[in-house]
Amino acid sequence: MNHKHSSITIGTHATIGDYVLIGVSTQKKHSAIATFIGSHATLRSHTVIYEGVHIGDSFQSGHHVTIREYCQIGSHVSIGTGSCIEHHVKIEDDVRLHSNVFIPEFSHLKASCWIGPNVVLTNAKYPNSSTTKKHLVGVIIEEKAVIGANSTLLPGVTIGENSIIGAGAVVTRDVPAGKVVAGNPAKVINDINQIDVYKDRRDIT
Repeated sequence: MNHKHSSITIGTHATIGDYVLIGVSTQKKHSAIATFIGSHATLRSHTVIYEGVHIGDSFQSGHHVTIREYCQIGSHVSIGTGSCIEHHVKIEDDVRLHSNVFIPEFSHLKASCWIGPNVVLTNAKYPNSSTTKKHLVGVIIEEKAVIGANSTLLPGVTIGENSIIGAGAVVTRDVPAGKVVAGNPAKVINDINQIDVYKDRRDIT
């Protein structure tokens, strides 16, 4: 049986830990905006999910995960402990985020991409200015891209399909599909076709 409470729907076979909050409102007058979580979800303790979020089946959160309002999250997505997903983020199927990841509003993470621990995406071209909110632009991470631990991605960059971002990289410009980049600022250092362990992912021409 589905679990329903006012505007909240949770699918069957959900496991919900202690102190989990679902459907949190940011409005002074609660407008009962629908929140949906699919079947077989695992929400570990202190997960907070705001209203207007739609999550597919087989979702998993670590402890102390925050997902802000109006996010669209696919099926078989895992978000690690301490991660924060801001509002209006789109995360497609089979995405894995490790611990302490920050994803700001208007980011788009496409299917099967992989985000290492302590990765930070940014969206403010002119932070702490009078026009900051007018110039927000999210990062796009294409299918099967790998983002190494402690990387920082600057506003508006697109990370190409099947590309790899080396640990600690600072990405200031678009990364072509199938390339390996590293450093600060990040530069192309290799091609995924040259790395044997990724041979099952070589669908880039």
